[in-house]
Amino acid sequence: MVKETTPKPAAASADADAAKDPKKAGKTAEEKKKIEEEEELSEEDQQLKSELDMLVERLKESDASLYRPSLETLRTLIRTATSSMTSVPKPLKFLRPHYKTLQEVHERWGEGENKKFLADILSVLAMSYSEEGTRDSLRYRLAGSKEEAGSWGHEYVRYLASEIIGEYGALTEKEESTDVVMKQALDIVPFFLKHNAEADAVDLMIEIEALDQLPQHVDKDTFTRVCLYLISCVQYVAPPDDVAILKTAHTIYRAQKKFPQALQISMRLNDMEMMKADFDACPDSLEKKQLAFMLARQQIALETDDDEITEILNNTRLSEHFIALARDLDVMEPKTPEDIYKSHLENIRPGFSGGNVDSARQNLASTFVNAFVNAGFGTDKLMTGSDDANWIYKNKDHGMMSAAASLGVILLWDVEIGLTQIDKYLYIQEDYIKAGALMAIGLVTAGVRNESDPALALLTEYVESKSSKLRVAAIIGLGIAYAGSGREEVLDLLLPLVSDTGLEMEIASLAALSLGLVYVGTCHGDIASTVLQTLMEREEAHLKDAYAKFMGVGLALLFLGKQDAAEATLETLKAIEAPLAKTVGVLVEVCAFAGTGNVLKIQKMLHYCNDHLDPEKDDDKFQAFAVIGIALIAMGEDIGQEMALRAFNHLMHYGEPVIRRAVPLALGLLCASNPLVHVLDVLSKYSHDNDQEVAINAIFAMGLVGAGTNNARLAQMLRQLAAYYHKEPNSLFVVRIAQGLLHLGKGTMTLNPFNSNRMLLSPVAVAGLLVNLTAFTGPKNLILDKAHYLLYYLVTAAYPRFLMTLDESLKPLPVTVRVGQAVDVVGQAGRPKTITGFQTHSTPVLLAFTERAELATEEYLPLTPVLEGFVVLKKNPEWMDEDKETAGK
Repeated sequence: MVKETTPKPAAASADADAAKDPKKAGKTAEEKKKIEEEEELSEEDQQLKSELDMLVERLKESDASLYRPSLETLRTLIRTATSSMTSVPKPLKFLRPHYKTLQEVHERWGEGENKKFLADILSVLAMSYSEEGTRDSLRYRLAGSKEEAGSWGHEYVRYLASEIIGEYGALTEKEESTDVVMKQALDIVPFFLKHNAEADAVDLMIEIEALDQLPQHVDKDTFTRVCLYLISCVQYVAPPDDVAILKTAHTIYRAQKKFPQALQISMRLNDMEMMKADFDACPDSLEKKQLAFMLARQQIALETDDDEITEILNNTRLSEHFIALARDLDVMEPKTPEDIYKSHLENIRPGFSGGNVDSARQNLASTFVNAFVNAGFGTDKLMTGSDDANWIYKNKDHGMMSAAASLGVILLWDVEIGLTQIDKYLYIQEDYIKAGALMAIGLVTAGVRNESDPALALLTEYVESKSSKLRVAAIIGLGIAYAGSGREEVLDLLLPLVSDTGLEMEIASLAALSLGLVYVGTCHGDIASTVLQTLMEREEAHLKDAYAKFMGVGLALLFLGKQDAAEATLETLKAIEAPLAKTVGVLVEVCAFAGTGNVLKIQKMLHYCNDHLDPEKDDDKFQAFAVIGIALIAMGEDIGQEMALRAFNHLMHYGEPVIRRAVPLALGLLCASNPLVHVLDVLSKYSHDNDQEVAINAIFAMGLVGAGTNNARLAQMLRQLAAYYHKEPNSLFVVRIAQGLLHLGKGTMTLNPFNSNRMLLSPVAVAGLLVNLTAFTGPKNLILDKAHYLLYYLVTAAYPRFLMTLDESLKPLPVTVRVGQAVDVVGQAGRPKTITGFQTHSTPVLLAFTERAELATEEYLPLTPVLEGFVVLKKNPEWMDEDKETAGK
């Protein structure tokens, strides 16, 4: 049986409480809570509370002589209070009920030292108890005694900084003077810098737009962490703040005489005058050589009188050092295409292998694979053997051209020997072979400058040749040979071809493309206006030519990374009515913001992909470049990269065919030579797509993603694809190309355009990749047609992915280094490890895209903080050999 209970009346429960505890009788709920809290306090806390209450009472009294000692005791109690990270210090907690009282006391007191003293204390209390948005802490601070803010502890200074930022914003909005706030901010910056809070100092200076004041507070102990944090902020701020931040870091590095770091920033800003100033200001001749290696990696030429430095800037010894690396790794033995295909592992049933095999097509594929695999080694089994000419004749027409040109890739960077071997083909009557030899001249000198300018001397006469094959080869050869050099002679030769409306579109477009390569990222006005003029004057039928888009690529390359400098050109393109103009506009815009991670531009490109156009009525080619553009803008910035990958996933589901076909290409660009497992899986799925163009582009993208890595998993995937597509010549051809790229330079090279810990983007490398992606976009795939030689543009992006250490006389110096996965150490306290999961090797070593190296010995000091490419070492004066040490003892 359930017993019914009736609720007790409130009065009865109060009587019960009073019976338990007579102290609570007749008290309100708040008073009871107070009594309970007091009862919970320990004896020590109770004593502190009573003391604070008494001090506040004294301040309320009229006897002014009590004020000073009371205030000093209050200050001492607040400052010496310690607390855990999770609770408010006891004195601040006990002073809460008195906060309003103390404010009233402050109002009542007349001006004087005591009033300022009390304002300091109120400023600290306001941190915990003021109402949000009042900025009382700063208000009382400004009314206070101006003693050092740091004496009240780190948390107080951080809180003050947040109020300074708020006040600065409010004053700026009202257009009032911010001098007082600025002075307060500059007072607390040194405290942050001294107490390992560089990030707080930088954030404060960025928010109150006073970055130019930061360098004067930075010293030799703090500059490293300050600059590291500054540079990491760049990708999160909008222009023009990004440039201001980089220039601040540059000023700090220059003040600390850290020339390699300063030059890195000048190169990132692509500011020629800054680079020259950094280079000239460096007093140490050995350090200058290190700077020359850095400039040579970005293919930037500076004028200098020193022959040794000129040699470094010209990359003259690149081939020699590359061969030394190959010997060290024991990969000198030439490889044949069959070594790469491993056909015996392809799962094809006997009797079925015949299919409709096109032997000329197979030989052409082998030509490219052979060239890519043996690139830079100077020796192979098809072209430099005794019966080299035989291999060329195993190809047909344009195939002969590519075969002869492959010699330039095999002999890459070795100008002297290369030209001797290529020379004999210039005297053959067959135009295709002769054209291939001309292209080979351009390829062999790619990225390497030579005093005698052989490419210019040999190719100039063919630019006006009667044979269009020879003209095309000479134009392409000049573009590749002088990429990024800004040579006037090339301009004078090729610009008339761009403006000549009587010329076929192929020649005019490739001439514009070569000029874009030579003047990449220079915003060259004459070339831009000539290309725009040509686009206006050409007939619509010409602009529908498959090669016409290369004219757009040439124009776009002029503005690579130049952001807003492309505005005028974009406006002009809007006025041109031809359908091609919109495609060119997208190309120019994405190139201008390449590698910046600009979110607004990525959104704009995604917006272009929203439209569902009918290819019969509307021109939809611009959508393909919008997709590639997303990758081009987002590359080099991790968060943007992840978001781009997600966007591509959606585009693949909902996009029109033209968009779906471009997605694999964009993935290839986003992860060039960086075989991420999930990206390979996605591309592997697309490589079996129902749309053959999507599949072909995905296979090529797999080659780009794995380029030069020898990734075993990808090699297995490509072998399976070779078996799957063994009856489809086009797909099989691209599978073979991808296999060749995977083993680029026998796994010693990279196509990724980023270097120097992914900080610098090589304009020439981006250009080479972009040309290939453009060739793979519709309506006609030029690589599968007759222009397969466009694949050789990838050579401009190829570079050994090594770390080679040199001694003071620039001879290779083997030292032990640790190579591991790069770790982001921005803002971490102490001296955190910059790599994880490392292995110890002896130089020269190969570095993958995500790897970083550091010296394992203190015997030498590197002259650059980034151990990549060529690094000059000098003896550490403080290092003492153990043997000497023991002998001394």
